[in-house]
Amino acid sequence: MTTSARHRGSASRDGRAQRRPAVGHAPGGPRRGRSVAILVASVCAVLLVVGIGLVAVFRAATAGPGANPSGPAGRPAAGTGVGGSVKPHRAASSTAALPKLSAAQLAGQRVIYSYPGLTPPVSLLRWIRAGEVGGVIFFSQNIASEAQIASVVAELKRANASARNPLHKYPLLLMTDQEGGVVRRLPGQPVLSEKEIGQAAAAGAAARAAGTGAGENLRGVGMNVNLAPVLDVYRFPGDFDDQFQRSYSSNPRVVSRLGANFVKAQQAAGVAATVKHFPGLGAATATQNTDEGPVTLNVPVKDLRSIDEYPYRAAIAAGVKLVMVSWAIYPALDPKLPAGLSPRIVGGELRQRLGFTGVTITDALEADALRPFGTFGNRARMAAAAGMDLILCSAQKASEGEQARIALESGYRGGTLGQSAFRAADQRVLALKAGLGR
Repeated sequence: MTTSARHRGSASRDGRAQRRPAVGHAPGGPRRGRSVAILVASVCAVLLVVGIGLVAVFRAATAGPGANPSGPAGRPAAGTGVGGSVKPHRAASSTAALPKLSAAQLAGQRVIYSYPGLTPPVSLLRWIRAGEVGGVIFFSQNIASEAQIASVVAELKRANASARNPLHKYPLLLMTDQEGGVVRRLPGQPVLSEKEIGQAAAAGAAARAAGTGAGENLRGVGMNVNLAPVLDVYRFPGDFDDQFQRSYSSNPRVVSRLGANFVKAQQAAGVAATVKHFPGLGAATATQNTDEGPVTLNVPVKDLRSIDEYPYRAAIAAGVKLVMVSWAIYPALDPKLPAGLSPRIVGGELRQRLGFTGVTITDALEADALRPFGTFGNRARMAAAAGMDLILCSAQKASEGEQARIALESGYRGGTLGQSAFRAADQRVLALKAGLGR
């Protein structure tokens, strides 16, 4: 997420036709020759049938489960968006049939809720038991101590395990922003900011240690997703990212290497990583904050692709599970819509050009950058139509998530959100959850 006073926290809290055999005349006369020829042809025909059968058996034995002879493994089916995770051999998990779900449940699985204070509201627990919640995000205001938040997480998991929930075998996505430095919701690791890691003598090792620390810290209280690391490539000292030390470097290759190190280490610790804010907020000035108002970044396509998007290639190759898309407008890619509402950017740049097949997640739905786009419900519908899988409702009001869910459900029922694409998004979310459950 972008950062604001509400979201920062503090270091202490916060995928040959076979040739036919030739038959000639055999010696010994025409009649005998014909007989021999017939015999030879019959034998060859039998051998041909047997050979074809053996080839079929061999292919079936070696193809493995989920093999798709119609196209390369791990590639999205035409016209259905994309499915699966980054590694092609996992693509089958996202194309598996969905459980039987109501429209409300299909919609709810795409919404991340938040709430105020230290105790989850009764309404949120009720929606979780009904299978209408994809996950929950926590902020420093929700956390008094590690023991307290671990107890809350356990309560949410019990609600998710309800027999009423057809998705009780899938874990909730329980997440926070544990970037390091000033942007931490839990005490402890990672203590170093991204800038400090980038300036360290052994930066690669420091990034790995931060990823491991973040994963172990979150997993220790029962969380399974971290909205980190930031892959923004900052431009000038003191600009939007640099003022909070949230960028590893102004060199895209350094950001690429260290970000991938963090991703791999954290996910090895059992917590999914989220890289952000695609296609990049590194060019934002100190006052350009999408939490506080609309932001337009007039960066040429060449620079966007060679600088800002560059680190995402390594993160995707490293198997990152989620990508958060920013709310800034990039006129070189789409002159009218913020990135997270833009099919050109979500589908074109991230999915097609970079080949990301994992889960996309919006930045905060309540961000003031989205004021021109109406209600929470309208914003949620536009984001889903653009190709965003998860809608992040982080105003710390459960009602915000409810409005997003109702709008998505209405769009699904009414057909304004294509049902095939909608269900494909749910499949990606459930594939993510299934992997975290293991």
